Order: sequence, then structure tokens, then C-alpha cells
Amino acid sequence: MLLTAGNFSIGHFNTMTVAWGSLGVMWNKPFALVVVRPSRYTFDFVNQYPDFTLTAFSKEFHKDLSYLGKISGRDEDKVAQTGLHFCASKTVGSPIFEEAELVIECKKTYWNDLILDNFHDKSALKAHENKNTHRMYFGEIIHLEGVEKFVNN
Repeated sequence: MLLTAGNFSIGHFNTMTVAWGSLGVMWNKPFALVVVRPSRYTFDFVNQYPDFTLTAFSKEFHKDLSYLGKISGRDEDKVAQTGLHFCASKTVGSPIFEEAELVIECKKTYWNDLILDNFHDKSALKAHENKNTHRMYFGEIIHLEGVEKFVNN
């Protein structure tokens, strides 16, 4: 999936590929949980803005998502190098993508940094060897839409 945060109307946003996270119910509301390292350019956008979006794509866009996960928006307009196109979301300021098969629009509700001393499974510490520890963001899902394969019949 792509995590995107910022403000589409003023052109201040960034996107990154995410693989770690979850969906569920928290505080009696549907939520999405994403984790972002402070070294990622998108980190500043998720911190600054009150919402974020998650978008999923068909396998046809796998190469584009891989590229977006490796290249920083600090260095170039990385989306221009792909077949993807930003567009306005339905309910939040952060943009979505025209080509997305699933769109999840979220309003931030909580964040916290992972605390390395709290890991019971010490093998998970390998992902944090350089102390570039992820921050968790909970977002209330306020809008969700997708192609037919995502619709619950």
C-alpha cells in the first residue's frame, strides 16, 4: 500500500510504500495503524497534518510501488517516474491515487514511538538496530471505497 499525508489543495504532501500495519477496531471505531521511521520524508508530513490515506493497487503497479518505497521525495518528484496520478480524496486533505483499487481515508487519533525496552520478542529489535525507531500512527477510518473485489456482498 501507499501511505500519503499532507494537503493536496496546496500541493504539500508525500507518499511512501508501507508494508507494516494493521486494520481493526479501536476505541469502538474502525482504524488503520501504520508505522513510519523518523528518517523517512513522509514522517514529517504525517506529523504535521491531521489525516492520511492508504491506497492499494493491482499487481500491475507492483514495480511502481517498489520504486516509491526506495526513492525519497526529498530527492525528486518520484511519483512522476511512475504510472500513478494523485487526485483529491473524498473526505480528508491528503490525496489518493486515480489508479487505486482500494482507498482508506483516515483522521489521525493517536501516535506513539515504539519503546525498544518493551519488546518481548527480541528478534524484532533487528529492525531497529540503528535506533531509527518507528512511530505508530492510529487513524480512524472515515471513508473507505474500492473496486468490486473489496466490496462485501
